[in-house]
Parts: sequence; C-alpha cells; structure tokens
Amino acid sequence: MKKKTGKVYLIGAGPGNPKLITLKGMECIKEADVVVYDYLANPRLLAFAKPDAGMIYVGKSGRAHTMEQEDINRLLVNKAKEGNVVARLKGGDPLVFGRGGEEALALAENDILFEFVPGISSAYAVPAYAGIPVTHRGISSSVAFITGHEDPTKPDSDIDWEKLAGGVGTLVFLMGVKNLPLIAGKLMEHGRPSDTPVALIRWGTTPNQETITGTLKNITEKVKVANFKPPAITIVGDVVSLREKLKWFENKPLFGKKVIVTRSRNQSSELVEALENLGAEATEFPTIKIISPQSYDELDNAIKKILNSRLLSGRRPSEVVDPTPDSPLSYDWIIFTSVNGVSSFLDRLYYLGSDVRDLKGIKLAAIGPATAGKLKELGLKIDYIPSNYKAESVIEGFKDKGVKGAKILIPRAKVAREILPDKLREFGAQVDVVTAYQTIIDGSYADKIREMLEKEEIDIVTFTSSSTVKNFVEILKDVDLKKVLKNVTVAGIGPITSKTAEELGLKVDISAKEYTIKGLVEAIVSSCQPPAASCRVEE
Repeated sequence: MKKKTGKVYLIGAGPGNPKLITLKGMECIKEADVVVYDYLANPRLLAFAKPDAGMIYVGKSGRAHTMEQEDINRLLVNKAKEGNVVARLKGGDPLVFGRGGEEALALAENDILFEFVPGISSAYAVPAYAGIPVTHRGISSSVAFITGHEDPTKPDSDIDWEKLAGGVGTLVFLMGVKNLPLIAGKLMEHGRPSDTPVALIRWGTTPNQETITGTLKNITEKVKVANFKPPAITIVGDVVSLREKLKWFENKPLFGKKVIVTRSRNQSSELVEALENLGAEATEFPTIKIISPQSYDELDNAIKKILNSRLLSGRRPSEVVDPTPDSPLSYDWIIFTSVNGVSSFLDRLYYLGSDVRDLKGIKLAAIGPATAGKLKELGLKIDYIPSNYKAESVIEGFKDKGVKGAKILIPRAKVAREILPDKLREFGAQVDVVTAYQTIIDGSYADKIREMLEKEEIDIVTFTSSSTVKNFVEILKDVDLKKVLKNVTVAGIGPITSKTAEELGLKVDISAKEYTIKGLVEAIVSSCQPPAASCRVEE
C-alpha cells in the first residue's frame, strides 16, 4: 500500500486579533492533522482544528525558546513524512521576518509538499489599529519594514542606516523594544531630525493593546519610565502625528475591559461577540452545560398527545401513537421559556417522525426575544410575547386572556421556578410541565478563572441566568469571592438573576433594564461611561 504523502501549510496567523486570519488560513487549520504554533499566534485559532488534531507549541519569547529553529524545521519534516497535513501557524505573515522561507527550504530539500498562506502582517495592521496609516498622501509615500532584532554588537550591520534615515518616509521596526536606544541613535546620527514622531505599540489589534508616543529624542526615556515591554513594534515618521485624529480602536467604549462570560459554551457566542466588538476581552467561563434529560418520557408523552389529536382528526384510532384515554389529546398553548426549550422540543418532535405542521392550531407563547427569534426562524407564528421577559409578565398576560379550562404545555429545564405553572393552575388551566433538557455544572475552566480573579485580571463578571450565578458560586466555593470580586463589576441580565446573586452574597453593580443580551451589553456600556469609568454604578 502506498504511503500517504504529507503536506505543510506555512500560515500567517495575522497580527493578534483572531478575526484577522484569512479564510484560507482558517481552512488549512480545519484540515490539519497537526498544528504547530508560535508565541504570537492567537491560541483561539486552535479551536478551528479538528478535535483529534495534535497541538505542538514551539513559541519563542525573548531569549526563551521552546525549540530552536533547526529543531522546528526537523519537526515539520518528520510530521509531514508521517503522512500528516501540518498547519504551521506563525504570527503575522510567515515571510515577513517570520523565518517561513527557512522552513520552506527545509521542506523542499526533503521533497515535502508545502504552501505559503500569506497573513495580515503586524507591520501595517498594528499601526492601523493605533490610528497610524503607514503611508498618507502629502506626508509619506514610502515605507520600510526593518527587523528590530539585529545584534547591536555586530561589526557590520545589514541595515543601511543612512538610506533609511534620509530616504524612507515611514520606518516600521518589528520587535525592536530592546534595541530602541540603538535604533533612535542611529537614525539621528544619520540625519533624521530628533523631533521626528515615534510610536511603540504592544499587543496590537487585541484588547491588551498599548501605545506610547514621543520623538526620536525622548522615546527611549519614555519607554523606560513606562516600563514598556515587548512584544511591540516601532513606527518612525510624521504619519505618527495622525494618531490623535485617527485613533479608533482604543476609543471603543469597553476597550481593554476584561470580562468573564458565564453562559453555556453553545450560547455564549452572541455575548462574546457583542463585548469584543466594543473593545472588551471576553473570557468564556461556561458555568453550565446543557444536556439531555435523564429520560425523554415526559416530553415524548406530551408530543404524542399532539400527534394523537392530529391522527384522530383524520385517521383510524388504531393509528394513534400510544393512546392514553385518560389524558387530553392536545394543547391549546405551548409556552417556551428559553431557546433551549424550543430546540429540545423540536428535536424530539422530529425524532418522533413529525414536524412543525403538527403544531397547527396550537397557540405559542415565548418569553424573551431570543426565544421568539428561534421560533420565527422556523416560520412559526408567535401568539404572545410578554412586554417584560420574565415569568411574572407572562402570568399577567394570561390572566387577561382567560385560560380557565385551557390545556397548556411548558417544555423547560428540569430545575426552574414554579411560579408560572402554579399561577396558571390557579387561573383554572390544565398545565403539563415537562423536562425538555437539564443543566449541570461545568467547572472545566475553574482553575483558569480562579487564577485570573486572584491576580486581579478581571474587570467585569456577567451572569445571564440564576443558574449561572449558582454554579459560579458553587464552582468557586473554595475562593473568597467577596475578596476577589471587591474591585470587579458584577452584571446581571435582569432582576431575577441579580436577586439570586445578592442572595448568594454577591454585590450586583449592574442589572439590565431590558432582560436580553443586548440589554445587558447596553447596561455595561452605560455604566462604563464617565464619570463611572470603572464600570461601577454610582451609589
């Protein structure tokens, strides 16, 4: 049998922001059997890989090298010879001071197939995120990218300082923090004016981005006083002066805020994306996991009642699915209290060989716009959405509708508040509450979050349900939450969630007035505007 031939993709992972990788780069990561990644490649990109893909870190930070370049070359060759598709993830572009050429030569010498997958280079993307165009009409029509790593003790420099100083409008030095005194000195020595604007940007394109500006004459001292550390790039030229007018990323309302999202992983993306679009760094800490109920009997029996009514209306009684003469055959209303309830109910409906057509004639109620949106996606008409997205509002609405004698189905989580079914029964309705799904504690990220809280690396913690609060407290029960949350803003999606948090001893700083993800984000943004710049609500 012919041995499978491997292949290596030399991929530019972009400047840091995971959304700045190319579509081609993402496709290659998804295809890979092995991912070999660097220090500057955002680890969130690894989530695109196959679950069984091998992960090998070969990062270099300063003088700390996980693996020498020759060993990395050998690793790529060996993995490819084993028949693997290898994704070699390199920060920025692999051929802009990324040593991608060296790795490609090693592959070529061993007859290994390879492809270059260009990436967005930090050389121009990072300045753009700091509001600095590397070229600008009337200011600079040329740009040079220069390594900032050259050994200053070398007898003969590979850099033509005289030509750079006088012949190029914008100079971009990559990774030049340690050599900054040499860079500034050489440029001034060869005729660049000492008052030429300079900017250093570290962790560009990410919420951790920091920018410091000055001139060739004073930038070294400014960097020293600010204790400004690598990784960073240096931009020299008059284009730096445009920053004050063009600065945009750092002006985002939540820029630099570090936020914990406690929602379940399969539902957190909406909140994470909304926060990151506003400049925050969102860390997922899913405190709950949505799983199937221990038994589908309750849900299946409720669905069978619906199917039976359809069958009896046009078919012989012998075709009825598990007839139960002592029970109502269908419902007047189905109340969905969450997106999970909708998904779980419909999954079982399809599993039992039916579809949404069998819901004809049954009125549907939805608590919250997300739940309503899920139903609308399926083309289902919603007969009632309460003005406020909590059970109490639903109760008031049904009280006005007169539900005495009505048969109502509520597919929901195994553990939930009983106020809604209890009140409906008081109104004279026949209510079936069935378990459509259950939530369990997910403590898989506990160690990471515990460390971040203890190091005071978190600004805001968000809660989107009472379950997320309860599980958060349970998972971190060995942590002094009052102490670690003392300077942390706690934000709840609404009064029920906030009340649960307070009952468990947490101080709630923000409670959304609109009980939705959008409302929660808007409440956080509002609290982060001056004078409450710390994101704490004024007391």
